[in-house]
Amino acid sequence: MPGIDRGEHDITPQMTTPPPPTDEWDPGRRKDAERMRTDRRRIGWTAFRHSYPGLIVTMAIAVAIFLAADAWLLLRQRRYHRETADLRASMTDVERKRSDALLAQEENRLKVMVALFRRQAKVDPTLHLSVSLDSGVMYLERDGALLREMPITVGPERRVGTSPDTLHIASPRGKRTVERLLSEDDAWQAPRWVYQDRGIAPVESGIKGALGPAAITLDGGTVIYSLPSVGPLNDSTYVMPGAIRVRASDLKAIAPNLKPGVAVYFY
Repeated sequence: MPGIDRGEHDITPQMTTPPPPTDEWDPGRRKDAERMRTDRRRIGWTAFRHSYPGLIVTMAIAVAIFLAADAWLLLRQRRYHRETADLRASMTDVERKRSDALLAQEENRLKVMVALFRRQAKVDPTLHLSVSLDSGVMYLERDGALLREMPITVGPERRVGTSPDTLHIASPRGKRTVERLLSEDDAWQAPRWVYQDRGIAPVESGIKGALGPAAITLDGGTVIYSLPSVGPLNDSTYVMPGAIRVRASDLKAIAPNLKPGVAVYFY
């Protein structure tokens, strides 16, 4: 347009060209400006081994330990197989057949017993608890009706105590009855072997809340408990051998419906 001087007041954007890339070292990338720039990319196993010798040694030791453990287990397995073969070789044909029949009979007896208690729990007309050890579930039932389903954690089977005074602890099978209902205000004396199994100093007196906010003790010593905040069972990764751990909310919900003498079926 006439009358407009486009000299010094020209505001048209100007395209700028970025500076050409340079391989000069940027001092802002390192604290030590005197240190020479290096390339940390490694090529090949030899360079990696020279750069991380400590890591290589640690990995080699770990692999050696695992291989030694596998070799030891393999030797033990072969030893057991050899001893079994020697024992069977020393038997007569009649003794071998009798031994096989006894083993099969014991296995079948256990299967029949488990099926029997499962059936008995289904037809029991009274209020009761059913614990499926293989499924990891506990049920509150009455006359075949399911009232509540609760996930559980089953304690492992283990031999506890100090030799020669040891005790084999396993999950219960069959029918038990409720002996006592406990709350977080009730004290419970943990067996000495529990402290030994946990590797902590034993306490000679009972501890309040040692079985969690809610718990059930059964005849025969079986315990159904919740995770406590005190005592030797205060560990989410540890479940007492031969016991059942249930969520505190589930135990608190069913506690008003339970009383001493209520049946508990384990199968």
